[in-house]
Amino acid sequence: MAPRNCWRQIASIGPIRAALLMALIQTPHRFRSKRQLWTSSGLAIETRDSAHYRYVAGQLQRCKKPPQLCGLNANHNHDRKAIFKSAATMASGREGPFRDFYLGLLSKGMKPAMARLRLARKMAAITLTICKKGAHFDAEQLKPQAA
Repeated sequence: MAPRNCWRQIASIGPIRAALLMALIQTPHRFRSKRQLWTSSGLAIETRDSAHYRYVAGQLQRCKKPPQLCGLNANHNHDRKAIFKSAATMASGREGPFRDFYLGLLSKGMKPAMARLRLARKMAAITLTICKKGAHFDAEQLKPQAA
């Protein structure tokens, strides 16, 4: 069971959003990874690929065309998505580590809507980590990970 105050450790997730998240997520252990949380919250980017292989001169070859991006997944919990996106919108306008993260994305040339989506995904991932491990929020978690 997640500690009650883990939902409120993140800036821009106040007491109301924390209570809603606690009710909607119930237990963070139901998500094996952050990607599962993103998908069920409507923050995952959906791709489509209809053909991986094609015939060229009688030989089967792998298609070099990248998968087509279709936007965010439609099958999700709308309330959870609204909570994370509104928290990201609020965090991008207030002073703090999330605003610095957002401004860093904008300085790299990312569009504001995509930067807010990325911030919402980051906030969801940090929330999941904090609640699953019982850790405390650290601004170092906003640093980009080595690939």
